[in-house]
Amino acid sequence: MTDEILADAAPSLSNLVIPLLKGVIYQEADGTLWAQLLSLQARVRDYVAVIGLELILDEAEGYAFLRSRPQTEDAALPRLVARRPLSYPVSLLLALLREKLAEFDASGGDTRLVLTRDEIAEIVRVFLPDHSNEARLADQLETHLNKIADMGFLRRLKTSAGGHDTPTFEVRRILKAFVDAQWLADLSARLAAQGAPAPGDREEDDE
Repeated sequence: MTDEILADAAPSLSNLVIPLLKGVIYQEADGTLWAQLLSLQARVRDYVAVIGLELILDEAEGYAFLRSRPQTEDAALPRLVARRPLSYPVSLLLALLREKLAEFDASGGDTRLVLTRDEIAEIVRVFLPDHSNEARLADQLETHLNKIADMGFLRRLKTSAGGHDTPTFEVRRILKAFVDAQWLADLSARLAAQGAPAPGDREEDDE
């Protein structure tokens, strides 16, 4: 009887671990898979721990993902979840989007933060020289936004404004799990060492 139960449960565990190894599971994307994860999360945690990973699950925000467990000298394992070095523009954008999300949450409005590409450009423009080429800025911003969307922190939407398709993005709430206080402190330290401005360096207008 026990063998039959394990045999029935095994496919469910595989169906959870494989998507987690590929990326993030969102409640809104697959409610059935999310419900299975909630019911089997203890088994998932035990399973991925064997391969040096830990399950990060935020039931309130509705997302779950895997990350490498902190390593000790006694138990150093090869890193399964690679850390990708980020350029200054991408790091800056992530920090600014995280700041915008915090302001949005503090306002107590909707649960989804949606920004147009023009609105994101305005946020970034503060950190750029006054003589920056607008056309070049637009091209570079599109590249950086695509990179962040590939990382899972933005979701590209499409809306129509004035008869034209306006690039619009939803800021995914999983960004809060990655860009935390320690991440921002590390970013500020790296930027200071390079002589580059950090988000907290902006000067407020007197007017």
